[in-house]
Amino acid sequence: MNYQKGFNNFSQKVKSGEITCFALAEFYLSNIDKNKHLNAFLEVYSDEIKQQAQLLDTKIQSGKKTGKLAGMFVGLKDNICYKNHRVSASSKILEGFVSQYSATVVEKLLAEDAIIIGRLNCDEFAMGASNENSAYGTVLNAFDNNKVSGGSSGGAAVAVQANLCTATLGSDTGGSVRQPAAFTGNFGIKPTYGRISRYGLLSYASSFDQIGPITSTIEDMALLMEIISGNDEYDATCSEKPVENYTEFQNQDKKLKIAYLENYVNNDGVQEEIKNKTYQIIENLKKAGHIVEPVNFDLLDYLVPCYYVLTTAEASSNLSRYSGLLYGYRSKNSIDLESTFKKSRSEGFGDEVKRRIMSGTFVLSSDYYDAYYTKAQKVRRIIQNKTKELFKKYDFVINPTTPTTAFEIGGKINDPIAMYLADIFTVQAPLAGNPAISIPSGVDYSGMPIGIQLMSDLFNEKHLINFAKYLSEEII
Repeated sequence: MNYQKGFNNFSQKVKSGEITCFALAEFYLSNIDKNKHLNAFLEVYSDEIKQQAQLLDTKIQSGKKTGKLAGMFVGLKDNICYKNHRVSASSKILEGFVSQYSATVVEKLLAEDAIIIGRLNCDEFAMGASNENSAYGTVLNAFDNNKVSGGSSGGAAVAVQANLCTATLGSDTGGSVRQPAAFTGNFGIKPTYGRISRYGLLSYASSFDQIGPITSTIEDMALLMEIISGNDEYDATCSEKPVENYTEFQNQDKKLKIAYLENYVNNDGVQEEIKNKTYQIIENLKKAGHIVEPVNFDLLDYLVPCYYVLTTAEASSNLSRYSGLLYGYRSKNSIDLESTFKKSRSEGFGDEVKRRIMSGTFVLSSDYYDAYYTKAQKVRRIIQNKTKELFKKYDFVINPTTPTTAFEIGGKINDPIAMYLADIFTVQAPLAGNPAISIPSGVDYSGMPIGIQLMSDLFNEKHLINFAKYLSEEII
């Protein structure tokens, strides 16, 4: 049996007993087996999910109340902790490590009867835009196996794309949920910084990282966001603002003011089909009575450099804990304490991670701290203030999610700068802390998905998700 994508399409049938959780488990496991070549999953909890599905079916059949996610099979990016299960951030440095606790988001999923199906491949420590930096191989795009899945949450995006599970959780530091969602034809959201707890997320850059869902429908996105958002005593950066009812969609009767960043859309690096699709959506919004105006955001050229100075600095600090002494990989060639540190880290980390650690250590060094790190923090503040000014005048900002559709595997791996520039349209939201969502918006001439990004004011997820639904159903 083939189950339609989207939990909203079959959740009531699960709760009525028309579809069993065990049958869903077998369907997803069969799909995963058929699509092993995509390399989306690093580990599948086959026996465990069958047992959990049977228990859930018994609960449903006995008439007991079930959680909102009963029948939803969720995959976790391999940097989100799940108690008594391995987590490695797709890195050799954490080879064989078993988590001692579950992330807050995982606890919230389990409390609503979701079933965690497995852990998903990603760029090592979430550093990458193509999922080619994993210690466990590249994730392939299901629409064209010669194309990248996007990164760093490539496995999470492809698992939803190929219907290997119902939904997934990824993490977004500079676009790592939205960019792969765009490349695979899914919805992907980066929430406001502090909207979702980071407790149990292996840190890359702590002032940027946010967990966000990747889903095939906007209804699933709203449901997951409603469940995993909210304050957490284990995360001091988590906001105490109450979580709104994201699943209560409303008709878009009010005419809105929307900006598009003209120098983003007209950038020379933007693929022609993406540019055309963006302008088509803008025209459709105008026809629907909304005011859509071009705005020139003159900090475009500073976004990526600022982002990489700050995130590599934070990575240098965060990844210093992986020493080869207490857990994870330890070099067999080490002979004393110093060689244990050096060889374990040199052999355990991949090239991209080492590149970013070294870059971060450089910008934090006493000779260059003021020249790079301090200056980048000042630029970040300017970006935050300019973004805040935008939302005093406009309800939303609409732009392409990515400058191109999914590119060829190997096409940019030897050119780090070209790879970094793949994030050019997604880094503004994490630099400013704002929420942003990527919405599937058709395909290019070769059939590869196009994503359109919608950004809103801080903690405006309810209206962002509501307008994304309106866009996807009536405008795009």
